[in-house]
Amino acid sequence: MTNSNLNQQAKYKTAVDAACAKIAPSWSLENMVAVNPYMGMSHQSFSSAANAYHKMAKIDLLMPMTFYLQLKTEGKIQHDDIEAALIKNGHNDTTVNEFIETASSIEDNPLAEKEFFVKTVAETLCDISGNDWRSFILDRISNWAAAYFDKGQSFWKTTNQHDSMYAAWLADAIVDRSPSIMGLKNFTTELKRAPKNQEEAINLALDSLNISKENIDTYLHALLLKFGGWASYAAGIDWDNNLYGGTKTNLESFLAILLIWEMCLLKTHNNSELKSKWEANLSQIADHKNMQQFNRRIAINLIFQDALDFSRERELLKQFNANIPLDFNVGRPKAQAIFCIDVRSEIYRRQLEQVDRNIETIGFAGFFGFPISIKGIGQSEGTNQCPALIPSGPIVQETLSNNTKQELARNRRLAGYQIDKFWKRFKTGAISGFSFVSPMGLYYIFKLITDSFGITRPSANPNTNRLTKKELAQKTVDVSTIAIEDQVAMAKGALTGMGLTKNFAPIVLITGHGSDTVNNPHATGLDCGACGGHSGAGNAMTAEVVLNNPKIRDILATEGIEIPADTYFIAALHNTTTDNITILSEHLVPESHQAHLESLKKDLSKASSATRHERATRMAIKTNANTDQSVIARSKDWSTVRPEWGLAGCNAFVIAPRQRTASISLDGKSFLHNYSWENDHNFNVLESIMTAPMVVTSWINLQYYASTVDNQNFGSGNKTLHNVTGGFGVLEGGSGDLRIGLAMQSVHDGETYQHIPYRLKVIIEAPTTAINQILTKHKNVKALFDNEWIGLLTLNADGKIEKRYTKNLNWEDVTVNENAYAEVKPNIKNKINA
Repeated sequence: MTNSNLNQQAKYKTAVDAACAKIAPSWSLENMVAVNPYMGMSHQSFSSAANAYHKMAKIDLLMPMTFYLQLKTEGKIQHDDIEAALIKNGHNDTTVNEFIETASSIEDNPLAEKEFFVKTVAETLCDISGNDWRSFILDRISNWAAAYFDKGQSFWKTTNQHDSMYAAWLADAIVDRSPSIMGLKNFTTELKRAPKNQEEAINLALDSLNISKENIDTYLHALLLKFGGWASYAAGIDWDNNLYGGTKTNLESFLAILLIWEMCLLKTHNNSELKSKWEANLSQIADHKNMQQFNRRIAINLIFQDALDFSRERELLKQFNANIPLDFNVGRPKAQAIFCIDVRSEIYRRQLEQVDRNIETIGFAGFFGFPISIKGIGQSEGTNQCPALIPSGPIVQETLSNNTKQELARNRRLAGYQIDKFWKRFKTGAISGFSFVSPMGLYYIFKLITDSFGITRPSANPNTNRLTKKELAQKTVDVSTIAIEDQVAMAKGALTGMGLTKNFAPIVLITGHGSDTVNNPHATGLDCGACGGHSGAGNAMTAEVVLNNPKIRDILATEGIEIPADTYFIAALHNTTTDNITILSEHLVPESHQAHLESLKKDLSKASSATRHERATRMAIKTNANTDQSVIARSKDWSTVRPEWGLAGCNAFVIAPRQRTASISLDGKSFLHNYSWENDHNFNVLESIMTAPMVVTSWINLQYYASTVDNQNFGSGNKTLHNVTGGFGVLEGGSGDLRIGLAMQSVHDGETYQHIPYRLKVIIEAPTTAINQILTKHKNVKALFDNEWIGLLTLNADGKIEKRYTKNLNWEDVTVNENAYAEVKPNIKNKINA
């Protein structure tokens, strides 16, 4: 290839790369993990991003003004909160009453303010013709992309999945007659002229659209946002390929498809009105003032959002500053229970500690420092059991107690998979499907009835399917694929990270977590995010085997971590839907620890029941003698849209000793990570927490935030209308964009928001100098705080909130007006069809 051809291909590469970098990834249904949908904009301030998203794609980063005004009326947002927000935003001369009057007057005239929005060719053409060309293009792309990315849902392959996304689309689009039927007579002719190479296609389209170089980034970003579901899915594939190897230009390929659509629309409507309006749109994009100017509604809502966040800070101040830290037993604990930092663990840990104060609970990232891939019995491929930020390590195989039993279970599972595959083909075949419905339909009436009454499950749990109870009880893992030195490194890193390097209890429970629901395409979104959207059972079992290995313990002892001979690590699984805790690999527990284990199981049973009763109130379940069964029944009820609340309400992340939070009820809405800075001499542990678990918690918080403030663009709409497409995602109904994020039912109960959109408050007990050093070293983490995507507070030596991070490594003292605090529960009335 000549230099001129290379230069031509790279003509717009910088702008293309910049636009693609602003699209956050999303993942397939089988490993749905939370992600910050604003990730690509974290280099901008929250306020400027709110303005940019609004102008580019009418995406909201803020709630409607009525939401904030109602919170003010109800007392959730108080006078002092708004005053603090006004001062923070430089409105020192504006009184709270004046601000409220201005907001109310704007709310009464919602259409009074005109503003400019970035428009695509399709949207510009819509203004002229009245035809919704964007929706038409979206439907054609969704129909095609579902087939291209299909993971086995369809038996008829209608596109070439082995070719690049753009090349496969172009081949199919040329024979698609839908555009011609819609009146695009020369559309196919233009497509045939399009380059086969995606870089050349992008260059040709951008040249044809006549967009000036300084405006291309804005236009491309806006174009991708208007097809945000599919763009995010393509970005997710690129993300994984960047970790594990593979083609990393799927999003660029998708952008080429959108640009060719734009170019062909402009060329097939070769009229002066379209060209005139298109040029006017481009000139307005070029007007820097036009793009930077805030409308008054956004400016006011930004102050309201600051006030809402101050209201949450005020509540935290009240709780922490009135807290009397518990005096934990300084002797050897009866047991230690390690839980994921997931907010759902906060309730369980608190209840378990109340059952027996001699049980110490510890919060740590749910993959327990073992970034592995688990291959189940009878499975051909492993599942990555680690955060999406990092690549998984060695493959660990699930095993049974002896080879004969394992081979029998493996063969049974493989045969079952083949039968399922055959049965699915029979049910959904073009011809056999008709013969299935008539003779077999009546047979399913009985199962429908038993499923409806909770007697049977509509579908088997894939983790336990075709394994007997005895086999499930005898499962463990083979860690021989992990080199000894790597096992030691993982073990040392995990124990150091969770602060468990001395005073070991006789039993240390390593508790992974997962959910158990039916008729729920987004089921993995309720599993462990630290385990890549999977149950943490495999990680817990791996940690159990490694930490009980005498050879590993001997090496750890030489490195300063001496685990007593009578300490035994036991893997367990916390079912967050039912709050049952199951002991895994119980057959491996030695006789010497059986009495300890039986005592602990009784404590766990009491804590599970207490946790269910606490959670029942939020799920509108009456607390009585039947509460336990009512909560458990939800996990098998195919008709419930809210089997559990997941992480809804998450708003704080505490990085401190457990004593600081043990006597505080944080309502299952705070992430808790054990940390003692006095034992972290080089602050390496704090650095690892702030650059990994803290980033993940910000992802979770901002996913719930985005799904609440703009469910249309960053959520997945009404759960009852979901249709699984391609086995990897959902559409709302039968068409439209791929829906990403959370369903409305995951943040709203039909009457009240269960997730109030607070930005995450990170609370750290450590010197500000150490925190500043870490922020200086990690610019991406610093940007999250400096640009106000999340907030940062510190605790002093007494466990009181003392400092607030402003920005640029600066801090200020935090004070609270005790008289301004009120115990107010939100009561946001905003009904939806649920």
